[in-house]
Amino acid sequence: MNLVKNVGKVDKTVRIAVGALLVVLAATGTIGVWGWIGLLPLATGFMGTCPAYTVMGISTTDTKA
Repeated sequence: MNLVKNVGKVDKTVRIAVGALLVVLAATGTIGVWGWIGLLPLATGFMGTCPAYTVMGISTTDTKA
């Protein structure tokens, strides 16, 4: 399956940072089980593609795919 990259550099950095923060806070019990939702932005940040962006026709990359 060939996924189109639609997550740009800044978007990717923010997704990874926020996702990691949420996962760490969940793992330490600071914010509870809902913090594990941080796995989603982490995954989309590392993969460089966001299914929601694909559905909505959004891309934050520098070049149009």
